[in-house]
Amino acid sequence: MKKNIVLVVCCIVGVVVFCALRDFVIKNIVTVVATNVSGAPVHIGGFSFSVIGQSVTMTNFKMYSPKGFPRDTLIDIPLIKVSVQIVPAVFGKIHIRELSLDLKEIWMVKNKEGKLNVDSLAFTQKKDTAAKPVPQMAMQMDLVRLHIGKVVSKDYSVSGPPALKVYDIDIQKNYKNITSAQQLTALIIAEPLKAAGIQGVSVYGVSMLTGIAALPVAAAFVFAGKDFAQATYTVGWDKAYAAGLRALKEAGVIKKENIAAGVISADIKGAQVVLKLKKISGNITEITVSARKMLVPQKEIASGVMYRIAEDLK
Repeated sequence: MKKNIVLVVCCIVGVVVFCALRDFVIKNIVTVVATNVSGAPVHIGGFSFSVIGQSVTMTNFKMYSPKGFPRDTLIDIPLIKVSVQIVPAVFGKIHIRELSLDLKEIWMVKNKEGKLNVDSLAFTQKKDTAAKPVPQMAMQMDLVRLHIGKVVSKDYSVSGPPALKVYDIDIQKNYKNITSAQQLTALIIAEPLKAAGIQGVSVYGVSMLTGIAALPVAAAFVFAGKDFAQATYTVGWDKAYAAGLRALKEAGVIKKENIAAGVISADIKGAQVVLKLKKISGNITEITVSARKMLVPQKEIASGVMYRIAEDLK
C-alpha cells in the first residue's frame, strides 16, 4: 500500500514537472519568435498551455523599443488569451480559432535623432531582394479581438525634458483571417496609432502591405472639445499637490502656484496647462489637469501630465 502511494505521488510530481518544463520551453519559443519578427526585446511574464482546453494564456507581455532608443516599453499587454487547434500544429500549421489581446499601452518614442521606434522595427525595414527568404510556419487566425487602452507619445528630440502625450483610446476592435506573425504585429502597432489620430507614421504602409485594411485617420480628441484629464487618488492634499508640482516641473516651466487654493499653472511646449485640486474627503483628492494651445484643446498633453502623476503616486 505504501509503495502504491509513493508511486502515485511520483506520478503527480512527474506530471507537474513535465507541464512546467513544457510551458517553459514553449514560452521561450514564443519569446524568440516575437523578438525575431519585431527586432525588439520581448519579455513574457507568465505562460500556461492547456492541452485539454486547447488554450494558451500569457500574462505581462512586454516588447521594448529596438536598438537605438531608450529602454522604454513599446507594447504592454497584461493579458493574452488564445484558443488554438492542436492537431494542425502537428502537421506544421498554427490554427488559432480566437486570439484576445488586452493592450494596455503602446509607446511611440522619438529618439534624439528624430527617428520613431515604431518605424524602426525589423518587419518595417526594406528587405534585401538578393537575400534568401526565411521559411515561416503556416499560420491562420480566424478571429483577433484587440482591446486598445492608451497610446503614449514620448519625444526625446525636443530641447529640455522629453515631451509626453497620452491618448486615451479605450475601444474594442475585431479582425478576421490574420495569416502571419508580421501581419499580427503590424496590426497591434498600427491600429492604436490610427485610433489616436496620429499621422505620418511609416508603419501604416507596412500594415497595408500585410493585408490589413487601413482605417481613416481622424483627430478624435480635437473634435471632442475636451481639454482636461481627471482622476481621483487616495492621498492627502499636500501629497497630491507635491506630485502635481513635480510632474509639471518635469514636463515644462511653472508659471504660478498656490498650495492653499490647490492651483498650479505651467507652460508645456507652448501649451497653457492648469492643475487644480479638489478635496473629496480627508484622504481622497481629485486632480484635474487642463491644457490648451492657441485656444485649441490639448487633451493628450493634459493626459501626459496625469500619467506622470499616476506613476509618481503608485
